[in-house]
Amino acid sequence: MKLLKIIIRNEKFEEVKESLTAIHFTGMTVTEVRGHGRQKGHKAVYRGTEYSVTLLPKVMIEVIVPDEMVESVLETSMKAARTGEIGDGRIFVIPVEQGYNIRTGERDIV
Repeated sequence: MKLLKIIIRNEKFEEVKESLTAIHFTGMTVTEVRGHGRQKGHKAVYRGTEYSVTLLPKVMIEVIVPDEMVESVLETSMKAARTGEIGDGRIFVIPVEQGYNIRTGERDIV
């Protein structure tokens, strides 16, 4: 199993969610996050004063994926989230050693 951390633009969330549902993948945890990479924020004007916004709002989708579905979920997520501009996001793939169901105490089969 792998943990995929998919960090994307806010406006792309629904598109990514729908594309994952289309490949019959529905379990996910969604968090609103802030950060920056190469785009390093932008300048904004509020009440006539210019200020720098360095941490931009993003959405992080976390999904646990069986090894045989990793490539499919990666490709689907990247295709749905891509605009071709700096700031489209990142996906991190992290190995998962064990998982447990809290209600039943059952261990997930890895």
